[in-house]
Amino acid sequence: MAESLRTRLERFGFNFFPAYRGTGGRIRHIAADWSEVRVALPLNWRTRNYVGSIFGGSMYGALDPIYMVMLIKRLGPDFEVWDKAASIRFRRPGRTTLHATFRVDDALLAEVRDAVARDGRVERTFTVDLVDAAGLVHASCDKLLTIRGRERRTVAA
Repeated sequence: MAESLRTRLERFGFNFFPAYRGTGGRIRHIAADWSEVRVALPLNWRTRNYVGSIFGGSMYGALDPIYMVMLIKRLGPDFEVWDKAASIRFRRPGRTTLHATFRVDDALLAEVRDAVARDGRVERTFTVDLVDAAGLVHASCDKLLTIRGRERRTVAA
């Protein structure tokens, strides 16, 4: 799905935000409905470690907030989404630009909404891979997110 003007502006804002900018990662695409986000992580002077490959912290940092923000955007204000745990497995050194594609489809959203309606909250694990241009996986990251319904506060008269 193509970017909208709104997601294009959000992408620029995200890439300019100092905490994300410092990772070296750059969001390259946000679908108009936030169902897909693509990230690139180049090997450059800011991301290169002592041995000449991409620093592991840059790999994780570039991936860290994406699923949480996607779910916040897709589920809307009636839900709270929090990171609970994460793990990353480094499979090979990153010596070129790496790419990650995050996807959250409508079927997953329906499952989450049903589980929250039934149980009050749900925990889901999302996995994303950092791959090079040839499709070789350089790192795999698992993110455990907690999703629950947001309590609506009423104003007392």
